[in-house]
Amino acid sequence: MLNTVPKTVSKTPPRHPEGVSNDEFRAAMSRLADGVVLVTAREASLDPDDPRAPDGEDVGMTATAFMSVSLDPPLVLISLRTGSRMDDLLDEQPSWAVSVLSESQRHIAGRFAMKGRISDRLLFDDIPYTRGEVTGAPLVGGALATLECRTEQRVPAGDHTLVIGRVLTASVPSADGGPLMYFRGRYRQLG
Repeated sequence: MLNTVPKTVSKTPPRHPEGVSNDEFRAAMSRLADGVVLVTAREASLDPDDPRAPDGEDVGMTATAFMSVSLDPPLVLISLRTGSRMDDLLDEQPSWAVSVLSESQRHIAGRFAMKGRISDRLLFDDIPYTRGEVTGAPLVGGALATLECRTEQRVPAGDHTLVIGRVLTASVPSADGGPLMYFRGRYRQLG
């Protein structure tokens, strides 16, 4: 009779060579509260020679990895998943905008964070916005702050691209309400 020892299946998730698993990293980082922004840009017409073609399309993406970098010059940083539509668009053209969402704008954050979503054109349909004077990108009405930016530098970082932008305009159109926060995998209000 053969002495067989049953094989055990490891229930621990695979680890990176440095030791931390994706799940462990994700769980640890979910404990960091982040503000929520909508990054927007205007994509040029696909066929500028055709007068019947739309003159361009608005593109938007919810982000929580956004921060100020420098006061002089005024710089901000946004982290984009490499190969995402926004990453590809900002690789082609340098103008974009950010709307800092208020706690009452959770529906906007959720709408632009959906995977497999409908076209961005339809997502903007019932959202009040104005066009940035410099970038032409949508600036969400009711946002706590809005910024128009021009890409200064793109830095590959793992499966993301860090886009550093020079702030061209900044305004605080609304002082009402608190910021929309993202903590432990959910949108939350401050306080």
